[in-house]
Amino acid sequence: MSKSALKKALKKGFISVNGVIGTSATYIYGGETLTYSAPEIIPQKKQFKQKLDVLFQDDYLAIIKKPAGLLVSGNAFKTVTNALIQNLKKSSLPNATKPQPAHRLDYATTGLLLIGKTTLSITALNNLFKDKIIQKRYYAITIGKMQKSGTINTTIEGKDAISSYNVLSSVPSKRFEILNLVNLNPKSGKKHQLRKHLHSIGNPILGDKDYFLNNLILNGKGMYLHAYALEFKHPFTKEIISIKDQLPKRFRKIFDLEL
Repeated sequence: MSKSALKKALKKGFISVNGVIGTSATYIYGGETLTYSAPEIIPQKKQFKQKLDVLFQDDYLAIIKKPAGLLVSGNAFKTVTNALIQNLKKSSLPNATKPQPAHRLDYATTGLLLIGKTTLSITALNNLFKDKIIQKRYYAITIGKMQKSGTINTTIEGKDAISSYNVLSSVPSKRFEILNLVNLNPKSGKKHQLRKHLHSIGNPILGDKDYFLNNLILNGKGMYLHAYALEFKHPFTKEIISIKDQLPKRFRKIFDLEL
């Protein structure tokens, strides 16, 4: 028996007669030794099961809501990337591929994440972000008294970075003195940009464990930063895609607002 035939037999399972793999033409006369070999068990690749809210999708791209405490991608098993296949419809286009995020959100950040579903759309979306064509908006809860609006242009790792903000509401806090609900518009996309910028003006994000002021860190509640809006021209259909998420429930526990 050839090696390829033996491999097929191993996968299906077989009976050998006196050490020779039997077939439908093998006669049994009595006294033979029959041995059954069970099918070879090929372990299935383990899948990360995570329900994701899908706000928009077509054959080219999708927009999902990233939960807190989950990496977007990387070598870890529990990532948004590894959960995409089970949550999205497979593209019917000839260049369909494994869905891939077109940008990142921090581990503790929640909100809208743009996904490419074909090789061409992944490249096109990456270029939109590179060229700063996609408009992104965030909600954050910050600590301390703030001006009603402003622009922060503190450099990040020696590179220019610009973020604008406006305060939507402020409430008194026994522990933090004042908490603000802030609308944020990053004009560039540096790593941890909004977190670093708000910390640089003395108004860190509530729950941020990397950029905080002494004795003003909140433990066990997560970070209050939410990517709530994306707007861009679809690179293939040319329609304007504008998706806006509501203020998260945990934000509304502090600010009783409908946005």
